Amino acid sequence: MIKEKFGARLDRLVQAAFPFLFWRPLNPNLLSVLGALVSVGAASAFLAGHLRTGGWLMIASGFFDLVDGAVARHNGTASTFGAFLDSTLDRLVDMAVLAGMIMYYAGHGSPGIALVAGVALVSSVLVSYAKARAEVVMSRLDAGFFERGERMGILSLGAVTGYLPIALAIVAVGASATALQRIAIAHREMAKIDAAARVPEGP
Repeated sequence: MIKEKFGARLDRLVQAAFPFLFWRPLNPNLLSVLGALVSVGAASAFLAGHLRTGGWLMIASGFFDLVDGAVARHNGTASTFGAFLDSTLDRLVDMAVLAGMIMYYAGHGSPGIALVAGVALVSSVLVSYAKARAEVVMSRLDAGFFERGERMGILSLGAVTGYLPIALAIVAVGASATALQRIAIAHREMAKIDAAARVPEGP
């Protein structure tokens, strides 16, 4: 939701806050990969029980996620593969970070929190998959507050402040609601597509 609503203004803000990124051409795909590697480090920190460190690494990874698109658009190097790579790495990061949290809580006598983290993982993947699969036949599917930026922001804030279990619960509920909302919208719009396809053509 953040990128969709404030995309152009975010690009201007990134250019003003981090002008050094635009002094010479940078490969935006490299920025995406670096961000993913930092997130894998965050997942490892969660697994090892260093929750605050994991939260700060998530915030650092969010920096790369924020600037890669702005760099690509500024330099005119945005590409179809770049968008594919960015989206694919986002899914990797989502699953790695939440898997690290699940394994930490499961291994430290908190199966209930591990279960909540599992729900957060599944529902987060469903939010993204529902959009990708629906847009095979629909032009766009944008619905729900708990898109990736919001989910990662809440989790990183929860980890840094020591309220990660609460953050996981918020993400689990919010992402589940967003996934259901997207499924409902897809059902409605695809029913219209199917109805239009069944209308007989004129002579």
